[in-house]
Amino acid sequence: MKKRWILVALSLLTVVGMLLSACGPKTTPTTEKPATTEAPATTAPATEAPTEAPTEAPTEAPTAEPVTITVWHGWDGAYLKAYEEVVKEFNDSHDNIKIELSKVDNLSDALSVAIPSGEGPDIMAWVQDQIGRNALVGNIVPIDQWVSQDYLKQNFEPAAVQAMIWNGKVWGIPESQEGIALVYNKALISEDDLPNPDDFNDLLQKATQFRKDHPDKYYLCDQGLGNPDAYHVAPIYFGNGMSKYKGYIDDQGNAYMNSPEGYAAAEWIKKFSAVAPAETSHEICQAMLTDGEAAIWWTGPWAIADIEAAGIDYGIAPMGSPFVGIKLFMMTPNAVDRGHADAAIEVMKYFGSADVQKKLALTNKTVPANTKALHDPEVQALYTVAKFGESLNRGTPMPNHPYIDCQWGPVGDATTAIWNGSQTPKEAMDDAQAAIEKCIADMK
Repeated sequence: MKKRWILVALSLLTVVGMLLSACGPKTTPTTEKPATTEAPATTAPATEAPTEAPTEAPTEAPTAEPVTITVWHGWDGAYLKAYEEVVKEFNDSHDNIKIELSKVDNLSDALSVAIPSGEGPDIMAWVQDQIGRNALVGNIVPIDQWVSQDYLKQNFEPAAVQAMIWNGKVWGIPESQEGIALVYNKALISEDDLPNPDDFNDLLQKATQFRKDHPDKYYLCDQGLGNPDAYHVAPIYFGNGMSKYKGYIDDQGNAYMNSPEGYAAAEWIKKFSAVAPAETSHEICQAMLTDGEAAIWWTGPWAIADIEAAGIDYGIAPMGSPFVGIKLFMMTPNAVDRGHADAAIEVMKYFGSADVQKKLALTNKTVPANTKALHDPEVQALYTVAKFGESLNRGTPMPNHPYIDCQWGPVGDATTAIWNGSQTPKEAMDDAQAAIEKCIADMK
């Protein structure tokens, strides 16, 4: 019996010694935060949590797994090659983020299947008229958390900035811009014969005088005058004041064809019809310019190759406020769900940077949306890029809202009715207003 009590006493002494040892001096500074505030799973009471910090802290943070950001696009040919080169430069200089390009022939159809299932891209390269419709179905997410409107205004051209904003939120970073300007044949007129870009009465007067001086020729051919085409007549409507409404229709679904500015543009169109070709199209205007039958073709950069092939010595000048199409990058909900949002924004900003957009402009002859890139001396040395950029700086962005399709038919038909005399300017504008309003009502 005594022996058993001796063993018990020795055991108690051992436990007491262990407890005293636990209360001994700390082996690390008392200012160091404990690794955990939870008590270890032992028989000791929960309130007896150790205050001792780990004796060894990791000397290096764990290496993060590289993030691959997938970009869906529709580029091909030289345009794609130029992007592949800037992507390679990014990938070579980044260990933690890699860009993967994937060409998709039909983005709308592909996204309708991919996004709901969590598949598909982190970023889409598309055009701004896709913002509203894709935002409504959840294919893209706003990026205000990372990209402010001030950031856009500080870095990009005016129309490009407006095109990124819908319902007060930022939806993308712009890449390049496109639109029309006056392309004139220097064999027929000089720079001194061009109109003041803000004065449509001056344009009318110069066209009238040119027609008197050259009865077999016309001053200007615009395929939207004499052919239903709301895009090519946009500089006239917006240049007469409709630009303050941000287009034929604003993002709330309000139409402005019967506004004072709309009526003024319609009246000008009627007067101009007396000194311009009765029927037009892209092909008709191209032939008239290259054959010396028209001094000016109101067109875009897509026409320059044919003009140069015809050996025409041409110039480019701004007039009114043209529609500006913007290519951009948008982020999908996949990027957020995958934890890729920060990396996706870094990639988007890289594509929007002055250095990258300069490289793309020098290779593809595109008009940069980035203001610094557009005004870089090397880019300004590209005549077509510089002059179309000057025109687009005055422009009105193509709509990015879901009502965009309601404008094309009514505006084109109304303009043609004025041109051929089948309706008065007021009748045509009122009918266009009613048609647009009905289209919008059917959508709501």
